[in-house]
Amino acid sequence: MEFDIHAIIRQLLLLAPPFLFAITVHELAHGYVAYRLGDPTAKNEGRLTMNPIKHLDPLGVLAFIIMKIGWAKPVPVNPGYFKDPQRGMLLVALAGPGANVAIAIASAFLAHLLVLVPILPLFFLQPLVGMLVASVWINIMLAVFNCLPIPPLDGSKVLMGVLPPDVARSYARFEPFGFILILVLFYTGFIGWFIIPIIQFSNRLLLG
Repeated sequence: MEFDIHAIIRQLLLLAPPFLFAITVHELAHGYVAYRLGDPTAKNEGRLTMNPIKHLDPLGVLAFIIMKIGWAKPVPVNPGYFKDPQRGMLLVALAGPGANVAIAIASAFLAHLLVLVPILPLFFLQPLVGMLVASVWINIMLAVFNCLPIPPLDGSKVLMGVLPPDVARSYARFEPFGFILILVLFYTGFIGWFIIPIIQFSNRLLLG
């Protein structure tokens, strides 16, 4: 039992830094794009920051520990500030998953670089490479999970950005029920069935 506890602690220490970095950059990307488009809401609420505590959602962290699929506290966005609210929300929604894809690619590149050109002592190199490898699948997971077209996930905002305005408004009314649907899909295994093959394929593509 002691070995199992130590193994769990080691795993959490390995996964925590890339997970916190991934969700922080994800939410910061949403807020920054919104800010560039004229919405100061996230900035005014102190969410344009790399401080992960500002972005943590306790339930999302717990879900990551248990199910290895997690999320952060959504950045507040007011599309009323955008010249074109529908297009603005589309760009804001794409920013988060896009940032995660960029981190996954950068993490894979650095992991290969450290293995091929070891410039650190072994006791530093192994944990760092482990974190970078974990960063690849964590960021892919966040990107794919958030692209599901279920309100309030980013995928629903992307879909609303390309739907006719009347249809998009009708679709947005399902947002209060989205979290329940996500839980049901988790419980039935549908989300895992859908995203795990994508994560595995992306891992093989990036890490070889």
